[in-house]
Amino acid sequence: MTSIYRLQCKPQSYDWGKLGDVSKVAAYAKASGVEIDNSKPYAELWMGTHPNAPSIVLNETQTSLGQLIKDNVQLSTQAIYDHYNGDLPFLFKILSIRKALSIQAHPDKTLGARLFKEFPQNYKDPNHKPEMAIAVTPFEALCGFRPLEEIAHHMKVYPELTELIGQDLTHEFLEITKSSDEQAKKAALKKVFAAVMRGSQDTITQLLAKLIHRLKESDDKDTISKLLIRLDEQYPGGDVGVFSCLLLNYVSMEPGQAIFLGANEPHAYLSGDCVECMATSDNVVRAGLTPKFKDVDVLVEMLTYRYGSAESQKMTPVKFGEHSLLYDPPIEEFSVVWTNMESNQTEKHKPIEGPSILIVTRGNGKLTGSLLKTEQTYDLQEGYVYFVGANTPISAESGESGLEFYRAYSVPPTQQ
Repeated sequence: MTSIYRLQCKPQSYDWGKLGDVSKVAAYAKASGVEIDNSKPYAELWMGTHPNAPSIVLNETQTSLGQLIKDNVQLSTQAIYDHYNGDLPFLFKILSIRKALSIQAHPDKTLGARLFKEFPQNYKDPNHKPEMAIAVTPFEALCGFRPLEEIAHHMKVYPELTELIGQDLTHEFLEITKSSDEQAKKAALKKVFAAVMRGSQDTITQLLAKLIHRLKESDDKDTISKLLIRLDEQYPGGDVGVFSCLLLNYVSMEPGQAIFLGANEPHAYLSGDCVECMATSDNVVRAGLTPKFKDVDVLVEMLTYRYGSAESQKMTPVKFGEHSLLYDPPIEEFSVVWTNMESNQTEKHKPIEGPSILIVTRGNGKLTGSLLKTEQTYDLQEGYVYFVGANTPISAESGESGLEFYRAYSVPPTQQ
């Protein structure tokens, strides 16, 4: 029996995705036989066992990955199988973003369970959803609240923001930013965010129109001004989420740079392509930059209101091999390895005591896996996805065009 299986993974067609072959999601899905419609947006490629888009094993039986794991516990290990009720602990994705995603956060386990119980029409499972994004191409995001001094500066530079939250709250916030009381600062930040998110639609529409007109008339447009204009064009008619970039950090990432987004932290991806890994959940609490259901009250109450610099949002990977880096977030469900090789190089990954999924994002080569002293070799092409069973040592050889792949894995919780 083998422990390496090639997968066909399902693309998701959300409005914000890149269109047709321009989308890396479409290009990668096409590699496993999915037909692509160039008029459709291809936003996400899901790799895993989530019931909304389960991956299929490319063999004679076309078994789902979830069923394969249930039938062969050793592929996951008994410890992981038992801990996660027979499921894969993570959901691995590729995202191709044409326009901004919603201002959102993901609940922790306690809130996720409550929302699923009370509002199953909006929240599809009881799990939490910490997530990590690694840039594949130049990538932009909003994540976490800015340092309070930056928000205070924006209140002075953008009078429309002050008008939206009111003079009294603005004055209170500016005074509290000078204090050393962290709880008071977070409470004031919560009040400001709530005032923005709960502003009347008429007021938001009028103030945004005034703000965007003023910015377009200006000859001196900085990064934030350009972003405000762009978001307003993507979500016209007065979307409160446009104001969020005055409160949240703007992060620009080059390929290989990563951010980790814990539960109850606000964020919005803006543009580019990324590899994303998360706990197996599809729970999202949205409040702006979206035509979908908004749950402003839940979002306002759930956030941690931690704040800090844009750079503090980025992760620092560690060396995993000669050509590999490890991104290891502070949670038990997953870690991700990025392997990036030039032509005709070899990289070995030691056995991992848990299941993993890898996707080739560039180039070609060969993958060799060893099981019970028997070696099997598999073709690696851009877009190919493989499930690798637990305790399988693998080596990869790059072809003439080099080779790049990302590998998400999970190990038993006691090993973290």
